[in-house]
Amino acid sequence: MDDIRTLSIEAPGEITFVEEKSPTLEPGTFRVETVYSGVSAGTELTYVKGTNPYLHSSWDSALGLFTEGVPSIEYPVRGIGYMQVGMVTETRTAAVREGTLLAMAYGHRTGYVADPLKDRFVELPDDLDPLLGIYVAHMGPICANGLLHAAADLHGPAVHGLGDGVRGRRVAVTGAGVVGLLTACFALRHGAAEVVVVDETAERLRIAEALGAKTVQEDPAVTLKERWRHAPGDRGADVVFQCRGQTRYLALALKLLRPQGTVIDLAFYPSGADEVRLGEEFHHNGLSIRCAQIGRVPRGLAHAWDRERLSHETIELLHDRRDLRRHVVTDLVRFDDAPKLLADLAEGRRHAVQAVLAQEVED
Repeated sequence: MDDIRTLSIEAPGEITFVEEKSPTLEPGTFRVETVYSGVSAGTELTYVKGTNPYLHSSWDSALGLFTEGVPSIEYPVRGIGYMQVGMVTETRTAAVREGTLLAMAYGHRTGYVADPLKDRFVELPDDLDPLLGIYVAHMGPICANGLLHAAADLHGPAVHGLGDGVRGRRVAVTGAGVVGLLTACFALRHGAAEVVVVDETAERLRIAEALGAKTVQEDPAVTLKERWRHAPGDRGADVVFQCRGQTRYLALALKLLRPQGTVIDLAFYPSGADEVRLGEEFHHNGLSIRCAQIGRVPRGLAHAWDRERLSHETIELLHDRRDLRRHVVTDLVRFDDAPKLLADLAEGRRHAVQAVLAQEVED
């Protein structure tokens, strides 16, 4: 029974591995060995940079408030990451079979001992590329939940399918990172009339185009409003999915909307929001911003749209979009090189759309 190596952020910019004793396999539990571990270049880097709000304030879950006091999370921060694919190597439960590939969210570790009564896992189909399995447990459901919020914005709790908020509609996606690209793919799959991805990075826009979306880089607000007309004085996107954690993208998302439209916001903003001018388009066009975070689905839909269903929707998407590996997974890195990878990403020395840690990487 080998020890488990866990990625640890000891302090801002200081990243290493620590050795942890592998727990004894008790009755009812199972052991996995990590095959792939996807890196979230948004959330994870806030811990590397020291900008995550949990590091500076206390989260009161009862009140739903950040308050002054002892930070909710302190260094060292261990086991970040939520895109793991693990192989079951030993099991003492009938819930899983040895040799099964599972999508899970247990952080950047070489292995893990799971309790099926406490840990969530999704068995991956045999015909699915196991590397794409990194999206099944958490990242894919994040994006699917964005579409679910768009559907609820139109239909309230009377949502029948994931496409109810995009089918036949003109959709803009701001930000061409992993969240934006997967969200665009979901919208395309579910019948959007047109999907346009907006980003500042030409290479990311090329990826969006390769996946079937249209793109705009120069003067996107004017371009899309000249192109998307609904009626006199009614121009712009029916719905915008805001998928990049920079406030200027939220400001841009508001500019792209038609009057009384809604931004479905999937981004995480660790800093302030001075660029979001609420007295401009937000006020004059009667707009809405709807936060879509994976911690909850729209009100009234929890009974029908749990995390398992969102994972199923993700698997269906991945079956259709096997090209995601070729276009979105830009960096496949040895697990041993994870500290350098995260440091380089945080300092801007390296740029990746989707980086994946792997136990074995072909040269």
